[in-house]
Amino acid sequence: MANHSRTHLTLYLTSGYALLILYASLYPLAGWHDSGGDSLAFLGAAWPRYYTGFDLATNIIAYLPFGFFCTAALRHRLAPLSAWLVAVALGGGLSLVMEWLQNYLPNRVPSNLDLACNAAGTLLGGMIGATWGAHALDDGRLARWRRQIMMRAYGADVGVLLVGAWLMTQLSPETLLFGSGNLRQMLDLPPVQPFLPERFVNLEAAIAAAGLLAAGLMTTLLLRRHARLLTGGLLMLAVLVKILAHALLMGPAAALAWITPGNSIGIGVGLVLWWSASFLVFPLQRAVAALALLFATVMVNVAPENPYLLNTLHIWNPGQFLSFNGLTRLISSLWPFLALPWLMIYRPEGNNALDY
Repeated sequence: MANHSRTHLTLYLTSGYALLILYASLYPLAGWHDSGGDSLAFLGAAWPRYYTGFDLATNIIAYLPFGFFCTAALRHRLAPLSAWLVAVALGGGLSLVMEWLQNYLPNRVPSNLDLACNAAGTLLGGMIGATWGAHALDDGRLARWRRQIMMRAYGADVGVLLVGAWLMTQLSPETLLFGSGNLRQMLDLPPVQPFLPERFVNLEAAIAAAGLLAAGLMTTLLLRRHARLLTGGLLMLAVLVKILAHALLMGPAAALAWITPGNSIGIGVGLVLWWSASFLVFPLQRAVAALALLFATVMVNVAPENPYLLNTLHIWNPGQFLSFNGLTRLISSLWPFLALPWLMIYRPEGNNALDY
């Protein structure tokens, strides 16, 4: 059973990351048209006259995890060198297809330099994956520690990915704290109610508390040892991610701009609710997590636009982070609709002794 689980984890990581690359490369997925030119002309074009070290590093780093995960997944079937070469071919092929498709998007420009950097990132990531990938994910100390603390359960690997995706949702400065599933923003729909400061504080607190409770319980459900300690650490990490995202994307002065009275109350209430619910039996924890997730999602969609947040975003120019911002918005919008089905199918296998 252990080998089956590990194989699925690397496969999920590879497939999930490939989907993220696809969306980020083609964002905003609008305005498709055929310009009538040679769609492969970019392969023989001169390299761009203007590019920055940031652009080069971003394109290399973007494909490095894909090379790592893909090689680690292929190591279950192939020798290290063969796994590395196949991963490099897959990464280069994926990048080639993305650059080719960018011919048909008005806001995108295909580039052989981007293709070369993406292939280089896959190559470097594959080298690391061939050397340490299987050890880190399957056989090393980290892998053994993961098997010791995590529940042996159907759907555990998917749960790990969902918790990682939840951390990614904190990278978007446009979303409310721990608030996800905003279909109104995704579909560009108008708000359903006007903004009233007194009422918004309560809504903001409710969203933050319910979102923290749902994510906290989902993490606790995945763990069989030190569940409260590790979940508390994850929640602290989510707050740090929010701070760093604001500092990097909007400037150091805005690092703590998200700490409003509503969010402060929500964090406090959410922590108390999560701690109390962590003493419940497994079925009740799952039910509370699902109800909190549903409640938070509904509140996010009925909450009015916050003019203070919008004013802050007006000074922010996504620029080079346009694709990244679109990606985090997509994950934030879809996350609860992926997490809820997972809660329904997730179940422990056999007798799992819990040590909280």
